[in-house]
Amino acid sequence: MRSSGVSAADFAMTDWIIYLIEQGGYLGIAALMFIENVFPPIPSELIMGAGGVAMARGTMSFWPLLIAGTLGTTLGNYVWFVAADRLGYRRLEPLVSRWGRWLTMRWSNVEAATRFFQSHGQWLVFVLRFSPFLRTLVSIPAGLSHMAHWRFLVFTFAGAAIWNTLLIMGGHWLSRYLDTMSAVTGPLIGALVLLAVGAWIWRVARWKTED
Repeated sequence: MRSSGVSAADFAMTDWIIYLIEQGGYLGIAALMFIENVFPPIPSELIMGAGGVAMARGTMSFWPLLIAGTLGTTLGNYVWFVAADRLGYRRLEPLVSRWGRWLTMRWSNVEAATRFFQSHGQWLVFVLRFSPFLRTLVSIPAGLSHMAHWRFLVFTFAGAAIWNTLLIMGGHWLSRYLDTMSAVTGPLIGALVLLAVGAWIWRVARWKTED
């Protein structure tokens, strides 16, 4: 287990991210996962993966980490579900049309996702938890279709728990290579973060309204 002291030499990109995750604790994990599912571009893979590294270092435990991350994911998705369920098509459309730029979401995307959801069934809420691009978007057609709240929460929690387990164990596995490959993993993680943020900024900057 690492010493709690943090020297300047420890602040390689990898250690810096993991240090921030550790300092935020389980509540910080839940908050980050909530935000990630409400507003881009924070990647859940990085959050839970870093949690897995912290678990390997002995500063976090598996079950509290999994529960915190999964609760944050579920509540973040529930925000979109409730908004769609309460507002409906007529009131949600102008909001998406006006603010969709910052979410990189068009109303045509919502309509297409709703048709797909209604054609393939409510199990999509569970299945699409494993899709990086559709796992949040599916909450909107589920709400517009007035899916039962308890069923949405159960499917979302179950799918998120499986996905977060895979991310945690992936981070745990990766931790054994961080010390020997820190010269590579640090810049790589930094590049992935910049890529995610840069992709979001690029999409916002090039956004065009629909006709």
